[in-house]
Amino acid sequence: MIDHLELQTRKMAESLRFFSDVLAALGYEQKLDGPSRGFGARGSLDFFLIDGDPSANVHFAFQADSRAAVDRAFDAGRANGHMLDRAPALMSHIHPNYYAGYLRDPEGRLVEIVCHGAE
Repeated sequence: MIDHLELQTRKMAESLRFFSDVLAALGYEQKLDGPSRGFGARGSLDFFLIDGDPSANVHFAFQADSRAAVDRAFDAGRANGHMLDRAPALMSHIHPNYYAGYLRDPEGRLVEIVCHGAE
């Protein structure tokens, strides 16, 4: 199980806006502001951004509690002018209830919002 994730970015302001906009639908908010900017939902603090050269070809996913939350996160990305990759859809080739939408962060990394539940 992954405890936390830290990403480097050269586009801190844009990245903070992207993740604040998209992850709000999952209950995430920025909880730490300093050399490391930290996000979490409920009692967690598990996603961090720091200044630096970004890694290439990165794909990671945030788990949503419902398909509606996946849709809300994707819609927030669209409404705020962020780069969209693939609209939310059922991906039964992965498993029968795999529902995900994909966006690109300001560094071009693939950010997936996924729900594994039936609704």
